Amino acid sequence: MLKKIVGIVVLLLIMCGGFYVYRAHQNVKHVMSYEAAVKKSLKAQGLSGDTQLALAIIYTETKGKEADIMQSSESLNGKANEISNEEDSIQQGILNLSKVLEYAEEKNVDVWTGVQAYNYGKSYVDYIAKHGGKNTIKLSKAYSRDVVAPSLGNTSGQTYYHVTLDSLLYNKGKLYSNGGNIFYAKEVAWNMYLLDLLNW
Repeated sequence: MLKKIVGIVVLLLIMCGGFYVYRAHQNVKHVMSYEAAVKKSLKAQGLSGDTQLALAIIYTETKGKEADIMQSSESLNGKANEISNEEDSIQQGILNLSKVLEYAEEKNVDVWTGVQAYNYGKSYVDYIAKHGGKNTIKLSKAYSRDVVAPSLGNTSGQTYYHVTLDSLLYNKGKLYSNGGNIFYAKEVAWNMYLLDLLNW
């Protein structure tokens, strides 16, 4: 009986894994369809490189399934969902990404601080510069709880569930309401890996 139950559990895990890979592959194919547009925008802005990083941000933000595919309108005017087409979203998203990465370099912090600042805003770079110069989940959590969430009205530490492997292992799958995503840089890094692994 035990052997049968174990067999069923293993089969279910294999099926779930297969579904995850299939769905992730479909999402990767869709996001990679924006590669030419990302390269075009980089070139138009006199920039080079960061193509995979920009694509990983698209994957992380929307998987290319919304008009504002890089969720970049807030960096343009402080308001969400103000950009209504993919081209403008990519242009503004790359402009913002370049700014936070350049600022991270200027402040002598690691590149993942710059990536996390794409989610939190440029001030996160200053915060990390004063706290060791390297993005960590512990620092990201503190900034989310103490700076981002209160600035957007969450002064009580209210949380909600954001279920990923990292979030489950670290804090039972919770993020602070209005506090951004404390795991953002790690998720972008993982999605860069997925784009390489499943781009076939």
